[in-house]
Amino acid sequence: MGTLDDKVAIVSGSGRGIGREIALKLASEGARVVVNDLDAEPAKETVAAIEAAGGAAVACTGSVTEEGFAERFVQTAVDTYGGLDIIVNNAGYTWDSVIQKMTDEQWDAILDVHLKAPFRILRAAQPVIAAAVKKAKAAGEPVPCRKVVNISSLAGTGGNAGQANYSSAKAGVNGLTKAISKEWGRYNVTVNSVAFGVIKTRLTETPAGGDGTIDVQGKEIKVGVNPGLLSAMEQMVPLGRGGTPAEAAGAVYLFCIPESNYVSGQTLVCGGGFNI
Repeated sequence: MGTLDDKVAIVSGSGRGIGREIALKLASEGARVVVNDLDAEPAKETVAAIEAAGGAAVACTGSVTEEGFAERFVQTAVDTYGGLDIIVNNAGYTWDSVIQKMTDEQWDAILDVHLKAPFRILRAAQPVIAAAVKKAKAAGEPVPCRKVVNISSLAGTGGNAGQANYSSAKAGVNGLTKAISKEWGRYNVTVNSVAFGVIKTRLTETPAGGDGTIDVQGKEIKVGVNPGLLSAMEQMVPLGRGGTPAEAAGAVYLFCIPESNYVSGQTLVCGGGFNI
C-alpha cells in the first residue's frame, strides 16, 4: 500500500532533473502521474521508468507557456485516470542578466514560464476540482484533501543578483500560493510552495561562461553557475553541501501526504539550513 494510492498527479517539467524525481517519488507511493516535458523523449523516459517500477504514468508533452496547454494538461489527467488530486507546478528555467542588460524578452519569458503558466494550470484545474467536490457532497461522500505544490526558490524569498526576472517570478509564485490557498480552502485543497536553495541539477552543475545551453522552443539559452560562487554558496549551507534532486522531491512529497492536510498557504524552504 502506498501513501498516495488512487491519487492522480500532474507534474510539469518532469522529464528531467527535480521534476523527474518528483514524478518518480509520487509514483513510487502509488500516484498515477501525468508527466510533462517540453520535449517528447525525456517525458517518455520518465514514463518508462515509472512503468518499469510498477507504477502508472502517461506523457503530456509541450511547453507550459503555450496557449491551451493548461487545459490539455488537466484534461489528460481526467481522460486517462478519471480525476485530479495533486498539482505540482515545477517547469522552468533561468535566463540571467543584470537589469541594465536584461531585455523585455528575457523578462517576459521567465515570468511566463514560472508564474503565468502555474496560474493558467490552476485556472484550468478549478472547474474539474469544483465539479468533483460538488459531486462528492451531493452523494454524501467525504471530500478528499487535494494538493497543490508550487515550486519557488530562495531567489523568490530574498532576491538574487542577476536574476531580477527569476526572483520576481518566484516571489510571485509565493503570492499566488497564498491567494489560491484562501480561494480553494472551501474545496478542501491545500496550496503550498517549496523554495529550493542550492540543488545540484544540470542547470547549476554547468560552469558559467562555458558552452552550456538549453534549447527552449528553438532558442539557445546560456546556462551555468560560476564554480567559485557555487562552492561559496555550498560552504554557507549549514549541512555543508548542495541538495540532490531526490532530496528536493522529498520536500514536495511532504505537502502531498495526508499528514500535511492542515498545512496550507505556506512556503517551505528546502535549502539545507541556508536562507536569505
